[in-house]
Amino acid sequence: MIKKAVLGGGCFWGMQELFRKQPGIVGTRVGYTGGENPDPTYENHPGHAEALEVEYDERVISYKEVLDFFFRIHDPTTLNRQGNDTGSSYRSAIFYENEEEKKQAEEFIAIVNNSGRWKDPVVTAVEPLAGFYPAECYHQDYLQKNPGGYTCHRIRFPGYMDEK
Repeated sequence: MIKKAVLGGGCFWGMQELFRKQPGIVGTRVGYTGGENPDPTYENHPGHAEALEVEYDERVISYKEVLDFFFRIHDPTTLNRQGNDTGSSYRSAIFYENEEEKKQAEEFIAIVNNSGRWKDPVVTAVEPLAGFYPAECYHQDYLQKNPGGYTCHRIRFPGYMDEK
């Protein structure tokens, strides 16, 4: 069964490039969510986070494993910042569609905090998904089109799930 997760972890380009290569990921789209205006654009997205919509095959990868990878590719301890990008557009956030996703997100944040991997506590927000607005075409698959483009994302640790 194909499911979706929407995650904000800084600039959406780098997250998309890393997620697309993971087993069980069947699609990705960059866009905006969590803000004030409908139909946001790159030039006008007040309150929205740059986010990644991840489509995954739950027979291959679970929601918890998607969250595990998310927490490995960005710094969840920096408020409204990833690398050189600052502002609420670059916040760390998990956008949930139902109470089960919310519960799993909160539980996984506790796992990350208890792991000792980060010296500071996780500031990742857990917010209801109130719509996902795909970004402009030139943002989609940006690092595929521009292989030398900017990214602050990288795989930082072995998976938390690998340790269980």
